[in-house]
Amino acid sequence: MPPGGSEIYVEFVVQGAFIKATAIHAVTGTEASIVGPSNAARADLSAAAIRKLDYVLKKQKRP
Repeated sequence: MPPGGSEIYVEFVVQGAFIKATAIHAVTGTEASIVGPSNAARADLSAAAIRKLDYVLKKQKRP
């Protein structure tokens, strides 16, 4: 979860045998995407995208 408990939106786009999950931080508009198989559980893809977004947000805060 990003700092401050901000809202996160998760978008899924299916492209053939793959699905792209994009997590978007509502306050900053920062995005992080992952790609996985289309038969993967959306909860797993969502969790992975949110973890990546958390990593990106923490990396941006470093001096």
